[in-house]
Amino acid sequence: MEKFIEKLRAAGFSGETDDSAKARDLYSHDASLFEVRPEIIVYPKSSADVQALIRTVSKEKANNPDLSVTARSGGTDMSGGAINDSVIADFTRYFNKIHSVNFSTARVQPGVYYRDFEVQTLKHGALLPPYPASRDLCTIGGMVNNNSGGEKSLQYGKTEKFVTELKVVFADGNEYTVKPLSKKELDAKIKLRNFEGDIYRRSYQLIEKNYERIKAAKPKVSKDSTGYHLWNVWDRETGIFDLTQGIVGAQGTLGLTTEAKFRLVPASKHSGTLVIFLRKINDLGKIINQVMKHNPATFEGFDNYTLMLSFKLFFYFHKTLGWWNTIKLGLQLLPNALMLFRGIPKMVLLVEFNGATPEEVAKKVHDMRIDLNPYNQQALFEEDETELKSRKFWIMRRQSFQLLRQKVKDKHTAPYIDDLVVNPEHLPKFLPELRKIINKYKLLATIAGHMGDGNFHIIPLMKLEEKKERAKLEPSMKEVNKLVLKYGGSLSGEHNDGMVRGPWLEEMYGKEMLEILRDFKHIFDPENIFNPHKKVTATWDYSFSHVRDHF
Repeated sequence: MEKFIEKLRAAGFSGETDDSAKARDLYSHDASLFEVRPEIIVYPKSSADVQALIRTVSKEKANNPDLSVTARSGGTDMSGGAINDSVIADFTRYFNKIHSVNFSTARVQPGVYYRDFEVQTLKHGALLPPYPASRDLCTIGGMVNNNSGGEKSLQYGKTEKFVTELKVVFADGNEYTVKPLSKKELDAKIKLRNFEGDIYRRSYQLIEKNYERIKAAKPKVSKDSTGYHLWNVWDRETGIFDLTQGIVGAQGTLGLTTEAKFRLVPASKHSGTLVIFLRKINDLGKIINQVMKHNPATFEGFDNYTLMLSFKLFFYFHKTLGWWNTIKLGLQLLPNALMLFRGIPKMVLLVEFNGATPEEVAKKVHDMRIDLNPYNQQALFEEDETELKSRKFWIMRRQSFQLLRQKVKDKHTAPYIDDLVVNPEHLPKFLPELRKIINKYKLLATIAGHMGDGNFHIIPLMKLEEKKERAKLEPSMKEVNKLVLKYGGSLSGEHNDGMVRGPWLEEMYGKEMLEILRDFKHIFDPENIFNPHKKVTATWDYSFSHVRDHF
């Protein structure tokens, strides 16, 4: 890559580069089950550097057809969206500035870690609510490009609802501001005789021509991160054309985001949680539907394997909490540890309510508890009038994947059926059928997720270095996908397509709609320089050939 670096410097790139074996090994993985080794990692210092990078890649593409660029920040992507065999652009080193925050809006660079961003928003009594469970590890750029959601998405929706403006470097190497436009403003953009005008003109024509088909293709679920959300880009009734809705969740396949502006919401002042220890899960679907009648702010859950792993590896939490807070957490857990002598629950459910006063919260929690009395033979309940008291269980839920990923030595996390969504009313029938598939392939799978959305994270623990284990991936995935689509669900609620679900988008949307999505990608990226082999350009042959065979 020496010649590429020379060309990059000549174009005005002032950032750092690293093509050492150590760096290439480090960046060959994200949180997915794939391994793709890059040629070089670059660390842009400014928007001018990002523009120089894209211009160089575009110019050199003719001489090197395999040249491409993938943006990366926290590296927590579970779909393989943050790895590439060419150029990785790491945004965490220099694109980590919070430009402005107030009680209602924020403007921030993509390399900022959410944990640092939240500290600043809370100073203003505000919150960006669609943070994922990896809130302590992920970045703002990853949230935007995956259209992230999490425990608060049940109440507030996903990232797409909070992005009001983006700065993006497109394939021509120029940075543009993208925001909602009126029809008059759109017409002005369409008249431009440059790359930006071409994008608006062709995007509008594509969506308008296929308007009814696109609107009908919108997944009928509460959350989704598949494809490009063209149904949210152009609305004839409002006359608003908003390209941010196509770019959010695009996994950097349309351009590189250099800045984002968000709408914030007031942080809840009072909250409380009903903790449900399920001894059996036969009626889980019915319980979920019963809970949803009370309109909880958050409804999460995790299984017995995660619970016991949390107890076994308890001192791991000091990395997140510090030793003093870990000790306090241990003291809080003592009564619950004694509870385990009555039998380890199959699942722990966390039902959170918000309110204007502690009394209002306590009433909501208690009413929920009373309404679940018919399930008393199957469950134990713990009413927590403050989130602080139930924090121990929230930590287990949020850290569940990290525990599995780092601490289970004989098997490895294989997140490939990890993000399915089925509307709660179908769960009483769906969940038993799902269990049959898991048992059929003898998968040791942990279950956690967002119960109120019907969004389940099923993460098998496998020995992927063994051929017989790897052979389970495709057939089991196909069966699970077929089941999800049978009940009108989505293959991804939060984790996006990447390399793992991109190959199956035709099954979800059909051939004609997939071609529309590919046409949209081509408008922005005619030479396929942005994050290839992901989303609409993914193929299972390529993805399967890059499944990790060593750990």
